[in-house]
Amino acid sequence: MVPFFNEEESIQPMHAAIVAAVTPLGVPFEMVFVDDGSKDGTARIGGELAQQDSRLRVVKFRRNYGQTAAMAAGIEHARGEVIITMDGDLQNDPADIGLFLQKMDEGFDIVVGWRHNRQEQTGPRKIPSMIANRLIGKVTGVPIKDNGCSLKAYRATLIKQIPLYSEMHRFIPAMASIAGPRIAEIKVRHHARQFGKSKYGLSRV
Repeated sequence: MVPFFNEEESIQPMHAAIVAAVTPLGVPFEMVFVDDGSKDGTARIGGELAQQDSRLRVVKFRRNYGQTAAMAAGIEHARGEVIITMDGDLQNDPADIGLFLQKMDEGFDIVVGWRHNRQEQTGPRKIPSMIANRLIGKVTGVPIKDNGCSLKAYRATLIKQIPLYSEMHRFIPAMASIAGPRIAEIKVRHHARQFGKSKYGLSRV
């Protein structure tokens, strides 16, 4: 499940990267792309890709509602037993999907990505991010090193029961901890943004 907002240059490479990463795994899969009210050609290109690939479905918002709303819509429309989420800017690497599925096969309910070697982590964002992760872990009792990483895997039966709003998609592991899930964290690759501009600023951190 991938949300997109003004990512017309990224959506086609993302589709190709997911197909290339998952097809060799030999598992049935679907892709749900959510267009979060983009003003560029993201929705059009997504629609064209869906016409060519029946495994892809595109959900389109009339206006921009934000990443949490887009993820909630994608999760609602997803039909698989395991749901993997990632950002649409190509900074998350679909090649890591196999690692997440392996961890899920070990019996974990949530697998969280840890961008241990971030390619766009500048000082003004790095320090607040580190503080936030430690504070969230202390308050919630769920010590996640990288709450901001969108690359995560969930049991559908668990994630579909969690209400999402505002920026709460970042705190799903903590919110889900009430149900006592098994949570794992694995190192993932992280790439510098290739196209467009980051949607994140210091205020969001």
